[in-house]
Amino acid sequence: MDAQVPTPIEPEHSLKRPVEALPKANHTSQPILPEDSAVTRAEKVVGFGVEENAETEPQFKKRRLDSEVAEAPKVDSRDKVKGIALVKPEYLIDTFNRLANSDGAVHDDEAEGRLRTDSRENSGKGDRKGRKKQKGQNKERQFGSWNDAIKLCNSRAISPELSPKVCRFGDTCNCSHNLREYLEKGKREDLKTFQGKCPVWEVNGKCHAGWKCRFVGSHSKEVMRDDGTMELILIEDQTKAKDITEQDDENRAGIFNVVGTQEKLDLARKRMKTEKADRYTKWQDENAEVLKNMYHQKKDATEEAKEENRAQFINPPFLPSEKRRIYFGPETSVLAPLTTQGNLPFRRLCVELGAQLTYSEMAMSLPLIQGTKGEWALMKAHESEISPPRYTPSSVVQSYDNSKDLKFGTQISANKPWQALKSAEILAQYVPHLRVIDLNCGCPIELVYKSGAGSALLDAHSKLEKMIRGMNVVSGEIPVTAKIRMGTMTGKPNATKTIERLAFGGYEFREQLGAPGCAAITLHGRSRQQRYTKNADWSYIAECAALIKSYNEKKDELTDTVKEPDARTQANSKDGKLYFIGNGDCYSHIDYLDHVQNAGVDSVMVARGALIKPWLFEEIEKGQYLDKSATERLSYVEKFVRYGLETWGSDELGVGNTRRFLLEWLSFAHRYVPIGILDHLPPSLQDRPPAYRGRDDLETLLASDNYLDWIKISEMFLGPAHKDFRFQPKHKSNSYEIEAEG
Repeated sequence: MDAQVPTPIEPEHSLKRPVEALPKANHTSQPILPEDSAVTRAEKVVGFGVEENAETEPQFKKRRLDSEVAEAPKVDSRDKVKGIALVKPEYLIDTFNRLANSDGAVHDDEAEGRLRTDSRENSGKGDRKGRKKQKGQNKERQFGSWNDAIKLCNSRAISPELSPKVCRFGDTCNCSHNLREYLEKGKREDLKTFQGKCPVWEVNGKCHAGWKCRFVGSHSKEVMRDDGTMELILIEDQTKAKDITEQDDENRAGIFNVVGTQEKLDLARKRMKTEKADRYTKWQDENAEVLKNMYHQKKDATEEAKEENRAQFINPPFLPSEKRRIYFGPETSVLAPLTTQGNLPFRRLCVELGAQLTYSEMAMSLPLIQGTKGEWALMKAHESEISPPRYTPSSVVQSYDNSKDLKFGTQISANKPWQALKSAEILAQYVPHLRVIDLNCGCPIELVYKSGAGSALLDAHSKLEKMIRGMNVVSGEIPVTAKIRMGTMTGKPNATKTIERLAFGGYEFREQLGAPGCAAITLHGRSRQQRYTKNADWSYIAECAALIKSYNEKKDELTDTVKEPDARTQANSKDGKLYFIGNGDCYSHIDYLDHVQNAGVDSVMVARGALIKPWLFEEIEKGQYLDKSATERLSYVEKFVRYGLETWGSDELGVGNTRRFLLEWLSFAHRYVPIGILDHLPPSLQDRPPAYRGRDDLETLLASDNYLDWIKISEMFLGPAHKDFRFQPKHKSNSYEIEAEG
């Protein structure tokens, strides 16, 4: 990558077209087209509900009234209705328009109930009486199972037929040891996709799935021994293959931050010591009462009383280590930590398309401390994420060395300070290739919130500060950051207070300890109560950005004037300046540049916009819309599948996992409306299209909101789904029918 890359254009005024300037038009819906076993969006038209408030009718009543309207008024193609994508007339199926949802209330974090709307679904009867409403956030989701009909013992999985490893279970083993029987009756036929070649073998020189691989025919053969015996053997490419043991098969080519089995066992059996975290936690507990007295001392307290309180304070056992310098700027577009969808294959795809910074999925601190395999798997990063991000040398940062910077950071969640501290120390020791350790203070999920983690920290500033301050002390050279929301309750934002606490520390801390050392703050422009509905409030983000920019002046007033603040307690950028990143509803390069230039943020974190169109990062880099053809978009699906097989394996289990996570992504990707068929720019993340046909059959298929079509797309690369495979989308666009019944 070149050392110097031009900074994106910086116009004087916003590039976004203000909503107020758009023509107003009132639209009512026409009757829904009759259902005829629709296969694609072009054959099935569904509606969205209008949020119920004091000035509108309830949803079910509103729809009933709308259905009584005989004809909808004709709309000029230049009119734009908030919440509805304006598609060119030649691509529309008819004049039906979806009901505008002015706040784009598609519940991206909730598993809504789903109805059987396609003749290909065969679960249960067709009547509504026997249907149950799915409740909660992604509860009751089932994915079935995908296993071989006969389970082959692992002692035989990667061994030649006549010289297998010794099975440690002996005669008590429940798995098969007959290789030929397994190949004939136990596993499904080999896949013919990717020219029949195993993607894992092509990269690693050997396939970790061995005989279980769905492409095993491409890296195995039958040979004749000297005695005339025929033997099945696996083929390896010695120029690529590593000496990988059965217990350490996660260590694959191009993958970093792999924690071995022994380290996980040490954590599970509490053999891994976290001396710094333990000592600092003990110190925090011992000083809790002293700090409480300092915080609650009277304003008119005498100087002697204040001095007495100070005298009782015990200095911490150690101070933070010098941190690696980081940089956020207009050229460093950020991919948000995404639950489920933020997996390694998807991040890898986004990096190829221009993402400069990535985060792991949120990891829970307690399972990390306990050595849980699944949680440590989230720490893995591809070699493309270990490379330095784009950087413009004119953006001077004190002591910043771009060549030592990384693209990959991790995010953790904790509800107690000791958990956050232990996790940070363990990560610093076991996972060296981390740009930052980010503390999640914004997760709205009920289970996380009620435990005292995520968004709950927004109302527990003292605990939050203890976490950040302690993590900064024990994390070695890795900087610590925080991701927050506007607040927990809508209409009662408190992010300014949270930012002040993270920037300067509380009154009871800052006088003795200085600033907490938070290197950057990311603000999601919604409250916890809003979850992912409503539009992100970028005016409030801009207000918080102004507070961040006044940091240098304000810190001089808040810091003890008797002594200079310790540089190790300050944010690790020039002059101790905090970086500030905005998050929410970024769907185009226009949105990105507008937020950087007019909201005053250093960079923008992209979440759902990247899920819907991963090439958004490429648009940001080039400063223009990219009208991707259906063939190009399908090639991204193919890349994801290839990367998924490399990550999760090419056996039946790996193929099933790859299919599941591909479908999770397609549940967002189908919402993309091609630029070439839009009659109005810029596109909005909250806009939903009317019924339309694509420019070709493939584009129409990619636009389908029917999950059975998503499965069809997956079968292009992964073959027919396993008979026990199940998939339930997080959100179905026809779920309004259930709401109307209630």
